[in-house]
Amino acid sequence: MTARHTGVRAPETAVAVRVRADSGMSEEELAYLREKTDAVLGRPGLPPVSGEIRVVRAAAGQEGQPWTAAAEIRVGHYLVVVHARERSARELADRLQDRLRGRTDRVAHRAHRARGTATPPPWRGGGAS
Repeated sequence: MTARHTGVRAPETAVAVRVRADSGMSEEELAYLREKTDAVLGRPGLPPVSGEIRVVRAAAGQEGQPWTAAAEIRVGHYLVVVHARERSARELADRLQDRLRGRTDRVAHRAHRARGTATPPPWRGGGAS
């Protein structure tokens, strides 16, 4: 199994994600994976994003889900780790996109929820309704 290093993507936004795929992944499948991950990680409102996605196909063909992906992405100050397994590379890209979107949404909104946004109770000086 020979790994293929596909470089770092850094479009005009603050996204620098390296994708590493083994030789079993075609250029078309790799482009589809990049399109899906760029849609999640390159959207406005996210803090600076960097990290790595590794995609591997199992050598044994009789496995039910031979494609595996592991992503370690730093979104601002938080580390997002996502794993996925699927039957095909396209299904893997779709699953990875769904999981990345869920984790990055949680991280992006964590700072807003963590601050005390509720009004204090009346006995603490809050307004009475």
